[in-house]
Amino acid sequence: MPHAWLEIAKRMQALAQAGLTYAENGYDRERYEELQTISLDILHRLTDEPVEKIRSLFTNETGYQTPKVDVRAVVFEGEKILMVRENTDNRWSLPGGWADVGYSPKEVAIKEVREEAGLVVEPTRLLALLDKKCHPHPPSPFHIYKVFILCRTVGGELVPGLETNGVGYFAEDRLPDLSLDRITETQIRLMFELASNPGRDVAFD
Repeated sequence: MPHAWLEIAKRMQALAQAGLTYAENGYDRERYEELQTISLDILHRLTDEPVEKIRSLFTNETGYQTPKVDVRAVVFEGEKILMVRENTDNRWSLPGGWADVGYSPKEVAIKEVREEAGLVVEPTRLLALLDKKCHPHPPSPFHIYKVFILCRTVGGELVPGLETNGVGYFAEDRLPDLSLDRITETQIRLMFELASNPGRDVAFD
C-alpha cells in the first residue's frame, strides 16, 4: 500500500508541475500549487521526512515533468558479467548512472564504464528498456526508465573509479550483494539471457 501511495504522489506532482508550467491565470496556479502541496504531504506521511526536505528533492525541476533515464552498461568476459561496488551503499551494480545532457545513450555507457571500472568499451546492442516501477526496486521519488546496453571491451585496465570501491566479473549463480536501487537479480539474469541470444528482440516494458 505505501508503494501505491508513492506512485499516486508522484503522478500528482507531475500533473501539478505541468499545470504550473502552462497555467494562464492565477486561479489555475492556485489549484495546481494546492495539488503540489497535497502530494508533498502524502510523501511526508509515508516517509516522516520534513516537508521542506521533500520539496527540495521532489520539486527541484521546472517545466513539463518527464521520466529520468538511467543507462547501464552490460559487459561480459566469458560467462561472467562486469559489476562495480558503489561507494554510496557498498553494494554491487552494473556500471552506469544518469544520462547526461549532450551525450547519446552509447556515449553514456562508454563514459560510465571508463569512470567506474577503468575499461574502454564499444557499445554493440541495445538489450532492454525497462520502467523501474515494473521491477522489484525499493520505492523511488522519481519515475525512471532504465536502458541496458551490451558492450564489448576494447582496452583499459580493470580498476575502481571515484564513485566505486570494487570491480570484478561475476557468474550468474554467484552474484554479489546487489545495490537494489540500481539493479535487481531478475534484471541481471535477463541480461545473461538476452546477451546469449543475439536474435532476441529488445526487452521493454
